[in-house]
Amino acid sequence: LENIFHCIEEKKMAPGDAAIKGTKEIGLAVMATTLSLVIVFLPVAFLSSVTGRMLYQFGVTATVAILVSLFVSFTLTPMMCSRLLKKQPTDSNGKDEPASRRGFYHWIEVAYLWMLAKALRWRWLVLIVSLLVMLSNIPLTQLVNRDYIPLNVDESEFEVRAEGKEGVTLVAMREVVDIIEARLQRIEGIETVLTSLGTRNFGSVNRVEFFIRLRDSEERTFSLKRFLTGLLHGNPGEAFEGNFSQRDKMAEVRKALGEIPGLRASVRNLTSLRQGAPVDIDFAVTGPEMSKLLEFCDKLAARAKEIPGIVDVYTTLRIDNPELLVQIDRDRAAAMGIDVREIADTLRIAVGGDDRVSRYRDETVSDAYDVELRLVGIDRNNIDSISQLFVRAGNDAEEATSLLEVVTNRPVTVRMDNLVHFEHHESASRVDRLNRQRMVAVRANIAGGYALADRIDALRAAADEIGVPSGYGIQVLGGGRELERTLADFGWTFILSFILMYIVLAAQYENLIHPFVILLSLPLAVPFGLLSLHYGGETLNLYSALGILVLFGVVKKAAILQVDHTNVLRSEGLDRHTAIMQANRDRLRPILMTTISFVAGLLPLLIATGPGAEERRSIAVLAVGGQTFSLLLTLLAIPVLYTFFDDIGAWLKRTFRITHRDELFETSNTGKVAGAASAALQTGRD
Repeated sequence: LENIFHCIEEKKMAPGDAAIKGTKEIGLAVMATTLSLVIVFLPVAFLSSVTGRMLYQFGVTATVAILVSLFVSFTLTPMMCSRLLKKQPTDSNGKDEPASRRGFYHWIEVAYLWMLAKALRWRWLVLIVSLLVMLSNIPLTQLVNRDYIPLNVDESEFEVRAEGKEGVTLVAMREVVDIIEARLQRIEGIETVLTSLGTRNFGSVNRVEFFIRLRDSEERTFSLKRFLTGLLHGNPGEAFEGNFSQRDKMAEVRKALGEIPGLRASVRNLTSLRQGAPVDIDFAVTGPEMSKLLEFCDKLAARAKEIPGIVDVYTTLRIDNPELLVQIDRDRAAAMGIDVREIADTLRIAVGGDDRVSRYRDETVSDAYDVELRLVGIDRNNIDSISQLFVRAGNDAEEATSLLEVVTNRPVTVRMDNLVHFEHHESASRVDRLNRQRMVAVRANIAGGYALADRIDALRAAADEIGVPSGYGIQVLGGGRELERTLADFGWTFILSFILMYIVLAAQYENLIHPFVILLSLPLAVPFGLLSLHYGGETLNLYSALGILVLFGVVKKAAILQVDHTNVLRSEGLDRHTAIMQANRDRLRPILMTTISFVAGLLPLLIATGPGAEERRSIAVLAVGGQTFSLLLTLLAIPVLYTFFDDIGAWLKRTFRITHRDELFETSNTGKVAGAASAALQTGRD
């Protein structure tokens, strides 16, 4: 559209001719931009793991939309320009400069051309600055916090999980729940608390969950709507009163529950994508011996509590499950002729129960029922009651037992407490395994102001400092594992995108050098996007990684416009310096139009409030910051890089020709030399 308008306004062409001419001039650049954009977004649809499944629709949708836009730009847009745009009237003031290039834009253009001339004069300095900016990607990647998905999302709701000791009764746990609910109700801003006790994990009554709903975010955070409403009522300060974030309330709840002894509490945000256990950090340790696992994980958990930003630390293995062990006096049982199996079966049926010890047939209804056998609850939990059970002696008992059985004419039975003694112990409530090895996990959440990747790195450093036992391994599960996979997948996606974009651009321009100029615009823009994330309080996550792809598309588009128009002007006979100045003067306006419309389109994401706004904001922060702050550098650096790579291309051509000539004249066969020389002269005449 801009190029057609350029032909109408500056070349004084008719709208119909301008539509054809303008589309033809810009066609190669549009084609290169579109295909390279497709190459950027299409690989996203083929990412592996959960991330690939999430972004599959995004990659396919973006690819199809871009291809449709190419069809529209070559058909509908030129047709509408030829019908709707009018030929510009002759300027009565006698000014040669078009009307659209006057006024404020004139000063922008003059300033840019002056800076471009200085940049071409001091091109080595611009090259050094550009290289430093590209190299800054390495430290900036480490500087920016990394998450799988944003953790600071404020959706006005979060969950609390509390766990008491194993073996606690429902009545005792209900008393603890009442205490917790009373404390939650005293916290300002909490509107709803939904309690679930004994509904999960096979009805374990020592675990309780709380779903907490806060006052809506629009009523407790600053927003333009609240400010304008308060301004209408004469109280604009109302928009600043009573403001708090969800993270503030989560910290307050965590502190209130931490004061209850014997209770292990965990406070976590209800993120849009959950991976693995309901925690932010899931740090698994595997090995053969449970005692060493427990010892190492206890040390690591104690150390993790001292690391800033790591909260709600606990280990999955807890030796607090009460159990009653039965030790059989085997010598006495053997002397009485009592089989160990008889003792075990008696205890199993009495305590565990048997769902079918017999069948009862009711003749009145012609039906049969299973007879179940088990001690009642009060007796199952009482050692004295279990001790009064009798076990029948076998046929191999001692002679005295046999005589007693003959005299009484009935089987001899022995009380259970004559054969066994009972011991109270505590054991693990469960034993987890990972890859056929015993596993104990250190789990924790992340406090506000911290990110997932750096806290995992800190936990790994603590594990290395403690010393992982030989034969034991550590690995990250849950969201941390998906973060590592996602960053690795996106790394390969960026590399493949660069390679495929180079192939497409080299094929279109039939040049192996100029595509490098276009591709180097991408690492020039990324550092500014990373800085925007850092100073904007955002993290490098799944969504901001998509922002990098979006940034690639916009920055590369501007570079293609600059390089393509420079090549066109040089093919028309202009020298390199003049072609660069003229091409960048012509393409400054469409580049600014693209940038301004791009930034304006992302402003709603950038300034939006409400539930989940933080999750989407990271895309806008990176793309807007990267494009805005890198605009001037790319406008100056791309022409300078063009001159350097053009010099390299010319040097390679000269080197190739000289090498070919030397090989020709160093041939020992005189006849071959004469024949080759004759062919070369004939080619020159042709």
